[in-house]
Amino acid sequence: MKRLFLAAALAALMLVPASSASAALTGEYAKFNTCPLSNPNVDDCLYAETSSGSFTVGKKAVPIVNPVVLKGGATILNDEEGVFGPLGFVAPTDGLILSKTAQPVPGGLLGVTAPSWWPQILKDLFNETINNGFTGVTATVEAAGPASSVNFRLANLAKGTGPEISLPVKVKLSNPFLGGSCYIGSNSNPIKLNLITGTTAPPPPNKPISGSFGEFGEFNEIGVVLKKNRLVDNSFAAPGANGCGGILFSWLVDPFVDSIVGTPSPAGTNTAILEGTTWFVNAVPLREML
Repeated sequence: MKRLFLAAALAALMLVPASSASAALTGEYAKFNTCPLSNPNVDDCLYAETSSGSFTVGKKAVPIVNPVVLKGGATILNDEEGVFGPLGFVAPTDGLILSKTAQPVPGGLLGVTAPSWWPQILKDLFNETINNGFTGVTATVEAAGPASSVNFRLANLAKGTGPEISLPVKVKLSNPFLGGSCYIGSNSNPIKLNLITGTTAPPPPNKPISGSFGEFGEFNEIGVVLKKNRLVDNSFAAPGANGCGGILFSWLVDPFVDSIVGTPSPAGTNTAILEGTTWFVNAVPLREML
């Protein structure tokens, strides 16, 4: 009798329709699955994919060959201005404001030898890594603060005036020798990007560069999409390396990385060019799809 009751209960549970909590957006809306739609204060969802461009810090220029995504929710901070006023940023449900997408650094550590003044144990470790062919280095731009540190203004994006997207970042350098905590910048001392679609006014020696609003279009009557969007900034400074070589050797390896990369690098010597597609969609119809 007991087994019969359990079987009946299990069958009943299988007939219960899936709750909205387990529902997911599909098709062309799937990109918004991590938008914090359960937060009633979220008015819109942002998904910006950078598919090309470059990120230059000091002496190292890294082309963007693997797509990088900035995503999250937006709250309207001024009802009178609506989405054209300042917007608050809310972290996506997976916590990744900026996707951790590694980009290969041209040249890596090829042709670089350990400084003669390093301790023998560190020189042997470095040279052995190089001799074994582990010369490749990847650079990953990561968010260096909470969602509240990101600023987004749609009106500036359209006009090309003032920063459209402002966010603090840090760059992780990965290589078997450098370890897992080698960064340019940190949460407490980040690289501060102020990306625009207009023309920059950087300090010397950088020259002005221009962005582009891109090709404007509607997204299924619930939002907008900007194709061939180009965001630029060449006015930011970059701090020195930290955490390279691990806890024991960072005090020696950090200056070595700085000498290769050319950091710290002052404002006017660094450049970010982000090219791709940006979607900005009303959250209400997305909630109704779940």
